Amino acid sequence: MANSILKGKRGIITGALDENSIAWKVALRAHEEGATFVLSNAPIAMRMGEINKLAEQTNSKIIPADATNVEDLNKLFTEGMDHLGGKFDFVLHSIGMSVNIRKNIPYPELNYDYVSKGFDVSALSFHKMLATAWKLDAMNDWGSVVALSYIAAQKAYPFYTDMADFKAMLESIARTFGYHYGKRNKVRVNTISQSPTKTTAGSGIKGFNEFYDFANLQSPLGNASAEDCANYCIAMFSDMTRMVTMQNLFHDGGYSFTGVSMEQLEAMK
Repeated sequence: MANSILKGKRGIITGALDENSIAWKVALRAHEEGATFVLSNAPIAMRMGEINKLAEQTNSKIIPADATNVEDLNKLFTEGMDHLGGKFDFVLHSIGMSVNIRKNIPYPELNYDYVSKGFDVSALSFHKMLATAWKLDAMNDWGSVVALSYIAAQKAYPFYTDMADFKAMLESIARTFGYHYGKRNKVRVNTISQSPTKTTAGSGIKGFNEFYDFANLQSPLGNASAEDCANYCIAMFSDMTRMVTMQNLFHDGGYSFTGVSMEQLEAMK
């Protein structure tokens, strides 16, 4: 049910690939709640995805940008403000990539060239995005920036390999940049650690389906869906959460604070 809690707000939503992606769900919900925004993704991802369909559904402009390229980001923020008629109130960073995972390279044997690329795409792109907004003074006071993370930033998940390191840096950037942006413009910067979610990206991780079922058994509320995560992002973009910043927020049905569930023990018998 829409409540118009983002009415009059402007934003950028990155990373919408197809109907299964969290960013796609966020865009639909933001549109329902009255926001206007631009969509962005890397040119190669746009060729693979269906973002034009999403743009039509939400009456949004697409501005292609490689999030690792500062020139592209300057174009994204500048053209976005021109198109929407003012500064931004919210930004979603939903960007991540691990070549090592794609090639099934185990953590002790990481290819460091792939690691460097993954850090740039998955974590440094967040700093570059924030720095671009900072230099252009592109965020309204009390704006909100959210990046999607995962609990592997804090705990060992062998199958998540170097992506865990990328997410740890992502969360650190949110804390440190969040301090500076909060002091200057009251802009909030947070990350959301989502449940394992059946997206195109998530399903590409080896053993994902088995772990999805495991986490679902452990979580008292069950796994949070992509739609649930979109709702949480909308809440973080709204004025209802204007005193929340520099946090990593677990959105996982209680998984992160449950040691073991009775259902898991029963399944092991």
